[in-house]
Amino acid sequence: MVPRTRIFRHAVGFGAALLLSAGLSPTAYAAGVPAAPGRSAAELGAYWTAARLTAALPADARTGTGTDRGTSRGTGTGPGDTPGATGASPSGDGPRPGESIPPSRSFDGIPQAGTFFWTDDSGTGRTCSGSVVRSPGRDLVLSAGHCLKGYAGSAPQRHLGFVPQYHDGLTPFGIFPVRDNGVYVSQEYYDRGEHAGAAYDFGFAVTEPNQDGKRLEDAVGGVHLLTGSGYSHSPVRMIGYPGGAQKPLECRSRTTKWVSDDPADPGVFERIACDGFVGGTSGGPMLVPWSGGWAVVGVIGGYHTGGSTSQVSYSAYFDTATRALYDAATTGAPPAGPAPR
Repeated sequence: MVPRTRIFRHAVGFGAALLLSAGLSPTAYAAGVPAAPGRSAAELGAYWTAARLTAALPADARTGTGTDRGTSRGTGTGPGDTPGATGASPSGDGPRPGESIPPSRSFDGIPQAGTFFWTDDSGTGRTCSGSVVRSPGRDLVLSAGHCLKGYAGSAPQRHLGFVPQYHDGLTPFGIFPVRDNGVYVSQEYYDRGEHAGAAYDFGFAVTEPNQDGKRLEDAVGGVHLLTGSGYSHSPVRMIGYPGGAQKPLECRSRTTKWVSDDPADPGVFERIACDGFVGGTSGGPMLVPWSGGWAVVGVIGGYHTGGSTSQVSYSAYFDTATRALYDAATTGAPPAGPAPR
């Protein structure tokens, strides 16, 4: 997978933007009814000690040395608004000759972005980035499909939880368990796989209250989810949690349109140049200024599961498929899953 669990001038037009904002739904919490702290939150809090948090490894394999982010295979080198150049080298989805690559910087993060932690089959701690999006249940996290696709079904056995604004081994808002059967990834992504399904590389996780009984959005707020907003955005603030680092990165840049010429990773994607987005930054949000805060227009993933180098990242385009998945997650519809073997 590709790594990179991956801000200020006047924003340019968003195209036909669709804002998914909080509203009523069959699963919305009753007004004024406090959530109760769950046993799973206390158990996760006890399991994820500072030592385990700091030792967790990125779920994606990006190294940041210009090598492939995992299983990615790059072939395009064309400009951001045109197809790539057929026949280019496998790392050709990276910087173009002479392209300026904005630097990233380490910081303590923002409450609406954070890290997923879980354990793999061997018991090793893993991480991927995510962001809190506004939802009726006030409990939803957006990430990349390739981060979440292996964790459908029962979550507690994997110690799966989300830590907003994680940094330096700290969990300033606690740990929010991911609900059993609360992982939503498109059926198309399960069926087509990481590469053929790159255009569907996004997913949502429904969380439970933290150790204090607070719902996620009540504790940290959320960002708007924009769909159908076009490929070109400026300014864009990208945030991601590099594996092994104790603080997240942020970078300010712009997104452009990238048309894949790689038959293994078909589709049209958002492309952004930002340095330093290595393994673990996958699922990190691409944010644009919005009334009262931020809106998310992409997450690190998609084309070559986010890109083959640490200098250039990609996102699946947020369209009607993204909205349909959001609707499924916020109405309690049964989540999709891999086909039975």
